[in-house]
Amino acid sequence: MTDSDELNKQVMDRLEDLFRDVKISNMETHIREQHPNIRRTPEREIHDGSCPQSRKNSVDVRRTSQDVRRTSQDVRRASQDVRRASQDVRHGPHEIRRASLNTGRISTAAIHNSSAAARKGSFGARRDSTPVSLREPGSSRRDSAVRRCSLDSLESGRRDSLASVGSGGSGGSGHLADLIEENEEEPEPLSPAQPARSSSVERPRFVPVTSLEDVQAVRCAEFHPFGKLYAVGSNSKTLRICAYPKLVDLRDDQVTYQPTVLLKRTKHHKGSIYCMAWSPVGDLIATGSNDKTIKLMRFDADSCSVEDPALELTMHNGTVRDVCFIEDMSNKSSLLVSGGAGDCQIYVTDCATGTPFQALSGHTGPVLGLSTWGGAMFVSGSQDRTVRVWDLRSRGCVSRLQPPSVHAASRGSAVAAVAVDPSGRMLVSGHEDSSCGLFDLRGERTIQTFRPHDGAVRSVRFSPHAFYLLTGGHDNRLVLSDLQGDLTMPLPSVAVAQHQDKVITGRWHPYEFSFLSAGADKTCTLWALPPF
Repeated sequence: MTDSDELNKQVMDRLEDLFRDVKISNMETHIREQHPNIRRTPEREIHDGSCPQSRKNSVDVRRTSQDVRRTSQDVRRASQDVRRASQDVRHGPHEIRRASLNTGRISTAAIHNSSAAARKGSFGARRDSTPVSLREPGSSRRDSAVRRCSLDSLESGRRDSLASVGSGGSGGSGHLADLIEENEEEPEPLSPAQPARSSSVERPRFVPVTSLEDVQAVRCAEFHPFGKLYAVGSNSKTLRICAYPKLVDLRDDQVTYQPTVLLKRTKHHKGSIYCMAWSPVGDLIATGSNDKTIKLMRFDADSCSVEDPALELTMHNGTVRDVCFIEDMSNKSSLLVSGGAGDCQIYVTDCATGTPFQALSGHTGPVLGLSTWGGAMFVSGSQDRTVRVWDLRSRGCVSRLQPPSVHAASRGSAVAAVAVDPSGRMLVSGHEDSSCGLFDLRGERTIQTFRPHDGAVRSVRFSPHAFYLLTGGHDNRLVLSDLQGDLTMPLPSVAVAQHQDKVITGRWHPYEFSFLSAGADKTCTLWALPPF
């Protein structure tokens, strides 16, 4: 196992704690009641199909782990409440207090051991199981029981846990003494490799590792496919390529520092750099600008250098808002897809010749976002409030989606960002009305519309295995949503990073649990979750 794999294991374990006790009851969500076209199978899966045995085992173990952990937490809360309520009851029989002390120690030790064993089994089973069932052909979505978010089930768990504590005592006084003495027990000694964790431990948080400062707003940032570099573009017309740091020794008290800039090109465009993309193998980089041009350059990752002069594409007659690469497997060459304002057309360019060979019409407003998968498919989001699915083999639009709004009286909102998971089964869209839409592409249906931000959503991206969704918005925040449960139910969401001004871009690392964010506060920041 490599250092990177070990680091990811530790970070994955901490990600579970990140969503501990997340409240979702007040989240503004429009699901099946508002959108009748959502269909749920009895198993609460988006797609039918048999679940692999390893997935079933993982679900069972994780369900046990969560139940035991929830029971342990409820017992602690109940004991603290009873202790506060019974501070005046201090003269109980000595024999009852001694018996309750023994009972409390045995009960707590059993819960502690069961929780530790379940957590260990859960993590091992999860790492050995198939990564994402929704994203692989022929398999089903992860079982909805992986993460239960129902308030009814939570209250039921609390009642069961309190009943189990009360059943050990004889009469009201014994029950009271059990709870008091259980809370007063001395903790078991821990080994040096096992740091102490109390019920008051703060939730893990992403920390800013590096921060690149510019003189104007930073609009875009993209990781190189190999993960060792990342590029940054800003309104100052400057293109930078920075080194990705090692995160093995990252700690919660990390001091943010400036990244190492390996390449800097001032006046790369005549206008602001609005977007950029790397080719799938990392040998090409493309940037788009409000000077209505795209610059395409060959890149050498070993020497971190670009080939001059850059190829300039001038087919757009408005601001180029987004670009993405498609690997043409038939010709073993790269294709560049670009869209923006002006004529609102999407252009497909052969990177080998630098010649645009397709102009795709359909949108009636500026194209604001693009996302591709599978070698011939891509989606586009537009100011015209629609998402379109395109297939280069048919040379046209194969599907048109109009995401519903979170506001009942609205007929939708401009689509500012789109992303598709690697398998091409799930699509997410970010909107200017602060909402996000989740879609089943193969079933051509809306799963749900939810609102993770208080301002326009400008960036949406799936994590490397699509277990999580990262969104950035004009409320200055980046929010992480958990996609491992029933996708038709409200999604647990946590704000994981914040800028001093509007967030414009958020991008995941190709294989580590870190991400870049760029914003109107003139910074580009690398965030990571410490493994310890």
